[in-house]
Amino acid sequence: MYKKILIIIQRSNGDVFLSIPLIERLHKEYPQSRIDMLINHDTLATAKTLPYINDIHIYDYSWKRNPFPEKIKKEFSLIKKLLLSYDLTINLTSSDRSVLYARLFGNKAISCVEPDLRKSWWKRVILSKTFNHDINRHIVKHNIKPLEILKLGIENPSLNIKPKIDAYKELKKLSIDLEKPFVVFHPSAQYEYKIYPKVLRDSLLKMLDTLDIQIAVTGGKSSIDKKISKELPPLKNLHNLIGKTSLDGFIALCAKADAYIGMDTLNMHIAAALDKRIFAIFGPTLPQIWSPWCNSIHRGTSINTPIQTYGNITLFQADMPCVSCGKAGCDDRHGHSECLDAIEPDRVFKEVKRWLEKSV
Repeated sequence: MYKKILIIIQRSNGDVFLSIPLIERLHKEYPQSRIDMLINHDTLATAKTLPYINDIHIYDYSWKRNPFPEKIKKEFSLIKKLLLSYDLTINLTSSDRSVLYARLFGNKAISCVEPDLRKSWWKRVILSKTFNHDINRHIVKHNIKPLEILKLGIENPSLNIKPKIDAYKELKKLSIDLEKPFVVFHPSAQYEYKIYPKVLRDSLLKMLDTLDIQIAVTGGKSSIDKKISKELPPLKNLHNLIGKTSLDGFIALCAKADAYIGMDTLNMHIAAALDKRIFAIFGPTLPQIWSPWCNSIHRGTSINTPIQTYGNITLFQADMPCVSCGKAGCDDRHGHSECLDAIEPDRVFKEVKRWLEKSV
């Protein structure tokens, strides 16, 4: 019996959100246990949406910009606070820092490590149990790997999330009529290299507008979101909701929507967890790791093809030999992704129209 469990995820919003099956299984097996998380500061909003989490501890990358004594002080303050505070730590990333945290904070430490023994030998020595990072394993399956070590394996993992009751209050202020059918259109992402070009996006929106269904365009308050908000075309059925909801508000909004159309980002994974009809536009992202998880068939996809549908998910990619490359843009430095230029708006529109005609 583990009375206190710490889950360490020092990566992106998607990694944090897609840990839900792990958290739920631990809670089911150890209902009286306290489950906490250690995350990077920029994933806090996502961590707050997760079920059964008590305290959330933060590592802030801005510490690195501090003078060396101040940086060390902040790091050691975190270590002092959490040193051997947990019966069990589960670390889902293989970075040196996260592995050391897992060892320092838990009496028993399970962690992901690199398959290359030259990099990970010392980690295997200090940790209680390890599992290898596998670039061909979907992130949902990666995140539940520690459960096999604990003999709590899940045969058919699914993502379950419910909107918070208070979040529905945000929706009352929005211009959209929530009693009528609508789709969520999410054009943004954390990085520019994942974003559908403006010309193609405008063309797709104009086509979708002809379907005479409300289009809720969503986004946050980043500079990317603000730029897209200013560029949206004035359309009859378009409701610009960019920057007008919190993440919890988006979850509540998406729960009422009929479908999600947009980029591969956290919001896409949220919509998939809510079992919405998904039309996801993929650039260089590897589908075998990051494809939307389909709860009805308990899987993502590992296939690269211009159009594919599995369960309630339709995924669009470019018909190019380099797809998918897994790079951060063609230059692998967060530059432009040419593969997104090659996904015709008409291709996406036809699939949405076909689904809508069948669902009416």
